[in-house]
Amino acid sequence: MSALEIADIIGIISFAVSGFLIAVHMKLDILGIFISAFLTAFGGGLIRDIIANQKPFIFTDILPFTLVIITVILSIIFKLHKITHLEGKKAFVLTDTIGLVSFSISGAMIAHDVGFNVVGVVLLALLTAVGGGTLRDIVINRIPAVLVSDFYGAVAIIIGLIIYILDCLEWINYINLLITFAFGIALRLHAYYKKWHLPKLS
Repeated sequence: MSALEIADIIGIISFAVSGFLIAVHMKLDILGIFISAFLTAFGGGLIRDIIANQKPFIFTDILPFTLVIITVILSIIFKLHKITHLEGKKAFVLTDTIGLVSFSISGAMIAHDVGFNVVGVVLLALLTAVGGGTLRDIVINRIPAVLVSDFYGAVAIIIGLIIYILDCLEWINYINLLITFAFGIALRLHAYYKKWHLPKLS
């Protein structure tokens, strides 16, 4: 299994959980919960593959759909829907962070594979990471988190730049990708708990 496939699988599972938790918080019915989980897990990857002119992974392999269905069922079995005060709960923050970082890496790597320049690598990392959550938020009538959340999209941009630099140095390998993954998670969690924000116009 390639590093790209591993990043995709981790991102799908993590975003399926965060989509589930958001749907429960918004008091959606069971169909709404599945739609939220599917949109969050697949939206970014679908946008990424269309821009990169590739067959969408979710349409060529049954694994992604199976992973989301199993993830939602397990979330119900383990009563994750009993979590209250969603935005402050570690479960949501952690799964959303893992999904963000995983999809940032997979987006940047796809862009690298098809020969995009630095702008393309960074942009595809960002769109892959935030695309699913943005589609979900639009459907459930929320302001997309990337527009208001603390240092959220900035993490994807930084990871995209790191992947591009690693490629220029010919240092892309499992170890460096794992270091990038760990760094991205640490950066996002640190930014969240320190309440970092990009500047806003008053």
